[in-house]
Amino acid sequence: MADAPQATPMMAQYLALKAQAEGSLLFYRMGDFFELFFDDAKAAVQTLDIALTSRGEHDGEPIPMCGVPVHSAEGYLARLIRAGHRVAIAEQTETPAQAKARGSKALVGRAIVRFVTAGTLTEEALLDSRRANILAAIGEAAGAVAIAAADISTGRLEVVTLDAGQIESELARLGASEVVARPAMAQRIEGAVPFESRGFDSARGEAEMKRVFGVATLDAFGDFSRAELSALGGLIAYLDHAGQGALPFLAPPVRGGAADRLALDPATRESLEITQTTSGARAGSLLACIDRTVTGAGARQLATDLSAPLVERSAIEARLDLVAWLHDDAPLRAELRAKLRALPDIGRALGRLAIGRGSPRDLGALRDGLDQARTLRETMGRRADLPALLESLLPALDGHGALVDELLRALIPTPPTEASSGGYIAEGYDAALDDLRRTASDGRRAVAALEARYREETGIAALKIRHNGVLGYHVEVPARHADALMAQESGFTHRQTLAGVVRFNSIDLHEQATRIGQAGAHALAAEAAHLEELTALALTRKDAIARAADVLARLDVAAALAERATEGGWCRPALVEEPCLSIEGGRHPVVEEALAKGGTPFVANDCALSPEDRLWLVTGPNMGGKSTFLRQNALFVILAQAGGFVPAKSATLGLVDRLFSRVGASDNLARGRSTFMVEMVETAAILAQATERSFVILDEVGRGTSTYDGLAIAWAVVEAIHEQNSCRCLFATHYHELTRLAETLGALSLHHVRAREWKGELVLLHEVGPGPADRSYGLAVARLAGLSPAVVARAKAVLAKLEAGKARTGGIAAGLDDLPLFAATLAPQAEEAPDPLRALLADIDADALSPRDALETVYRLKQLARAATI
Repeated sequence: MADAPQATPMMAQYLALKAQAEGSLLFYRMGDFFELFFDDAKAAVQTLDIALTSRGEHDGEPIPMCGVPVHSAEGYLARLIRAGHRVAIAEQTETPAQAKARGSKALVGRAIVRFVTAGTLTEEALLDSRRANILAAIGEAAGAVAIAAADISTGRLEVVTLDAGQIESELARLGASEVVARPAMAQRIEGAVPFESRGFDSARGEAEMKRVFGVATLDAFGDFSRAELSALGGLIAYLDHAGQGALPFLAPPVRGGAADRLALDPATRESLEITQTTSGARAGSLLACIDRTVTGAGARQLATDLSAPLVERSAIEARLDLVAWLHDDAPLRAELRAKLRALPDIGRALGRLAIGRGSPRDLGALRDGLDQARTLRETMGRRADLPALLESLLPALDGHGALVDELLRALIPTPPTEASSGGYIAEGYDAALDDLRRTASDGRRAVAALEARYREETGIAALKIRHNGVLGYHVEVPARHADALMAQESGFTHRQTLAGVVRFNSIDLHEQATRIGQAGAHALAAEAAHLEELTALALTRKDAIARAADVLARLDVAAALAERATEGGWCRPALVEEPCLSIEGGRHPVVEEALAKGGTPFVANDCALSPEDRLWLVTGPNMGGKSTFLRQNALFVILAQAGGFVPAKSATLGLVDRLFSRVGASDNLARGRSTFMVEMVETAAILAQATERSFVILDEVGRGTSTYDGLAIAWAVVEAIHEQNSCRCLFATHYHELTRLAETLGALSLHHVRAREWKGELVLLHEVGPGPADRSYGLAVARLAGLSPAVVARAKAVLAKLEAGKARTGGIAAGLDDLPLFAATLAPQAEEAPDPLRALLADIDADALSPRDALETVYRLKQLARAATI
């Protein structure tokens, strides 16, 4: 691009604004369109599928451009944001008339009024009503790290201090739409936006917090660490930058900590598909399966609960008490859900009003929502058997009577979204406004009467009085009557000639139009003033309204969980201090729902982990249900500690502090990690972090490498979990050699998923029974999966040769029990054996051979066998 001085005045203005856009696409307002130029236009047309045109020349080349109408810009913005773009909005800051007052050729002033980013959206059209939209900021100070997170569409704000290694887990919990941090930190966080600001300084952050909340001290909000103040300050600075000085509503920050919630790392969240599937879809996730909420706020709260299950027993029991109360009273639950279903989203309406993007309809939403909340309070407050949690929540639905009454008087029943046309203030609220409206209405009736009079006087039946935004009121006649009208003595003056019609003005019409225009303009100004006053009145209660919105969301979640439990015959989990997991008749909720659509019943299974039997080794064929069994028990922990019932006949749970799932495998090529490397990294994290109160599910550890390497790793992992972590664990494997561990590990027991072969066909029973599986049924599963008969037959032949080979080698791979016998068999020839083999045989001591030593010996024998036949 050429320098601005070489450009036209308009292009010079555009280039100056583009320089301020900081890499964002620039929406440059020109009348009724937002225009994009140069590379911005080329990028936009790829996403929006609109035409790329050109306008004039710049630096000797045509200027690429495209545009979108202002009235439909939100839809285009949504598509650009979803595609990963950021957009700077450059609005006209004065009217053409104001610009002309500065000079006949003066350019209309423009300025960037807002940056639209993924985490700073508030418009209803740009948001998913059932999903929170989180902006997170990472702060550092004094060697500590903190994350401040806000959903500016509702004002929810929280902050948490954590270890540097917990950043990814916390961001995964939040499901942040956008993450900002200082450039050095942003480089270490995938997808983070670098933002250089003094706001990340803890002292400045504290000052900004005091300014935003209008307090002299933050003591009432909590004792914030320097890292927390850094994160909060950075968040506020980014919001201030994005809004160009217009800050959204923020509720007082809630301080939390990792110790308050069940720890779930990103791999576990992805594996269990809690709020979205591995492909990123909501459908097919645990959240989609259990979500029976009837409000957007309730759906967002349920997702938050599932993302951050509790660990404090009293808080969980309080939620369960409320769910149980609604579960046991079907008529009350139905009444509550019907009333909640009719509620508008007052939290997001408040957010839009606070940031100056609200509408009359948002005020109407507050009116209707708070009025119905008051009714709910009265209905439920009459009950004598209220759960303790509900008793503590209901008062937040009171106290809004004065605001509701004022809004009931001020607004029409269904206010419009657009304020510019007026008509939203109710008749009788303002007598002066009513007079202005009557004047305008009388004027319009007078215009109609004037039209009838002109027709009679001129004899032109086709004469009409019309109105448009350019000419205002005018007389219009077919072109053939134009001369006749000009000959009249009624004072018609020519205004415009078009194809087929000619337009005129008249003195009488001008006087009526002036009266109508003045009355209408004054009426619009009066309504706008009332809108501003009513918005300010509502914002005086913003904290109380936000609290009411939270309570309504919590009621919706409790009623939804009760409804889901009733539908599925789910039970309330019993919480105990002992580290156990006792499930009778447990079902995987997502799989059960999917099977039910095809009319197939789900096979329920029991699980009984206790301090004496805390590690289950589960064997059996692929497709037999091992992974489903593992996952369903992990989901029971999520559901129970989030405060919900579980899909089982009965459930007793010792609270879990950390939940780990390593089920399934995929590579991470972006980080240079193979599938096996990812598996090992995740397994290492489990061994390093799991405690006696943790619950771990592991599936096929070691299968990503060679047989003996993998077996050795799996063996060592099982031992470590049993001896070092001492946690509850379900460990699924195809390594049948691991079943020997039951002889040495006291808290390990053997289980398998049942399968049978009938007339050459494999029948998978999906039942979990005691003891090891008799075999893996690999070839039968391959046949089920669709391998051709020829391939299966060849596999059988290869298998027979391999098994014969194992017999010829003295059973090296056939079983660890055969190693001492194998050594004794070769003892007479040991003197003639190669040195490595002779030394290896001498080390095999039948009395002192540990399982791990045996595995290492097998591995070394395997290496020797590659070089020569033993």
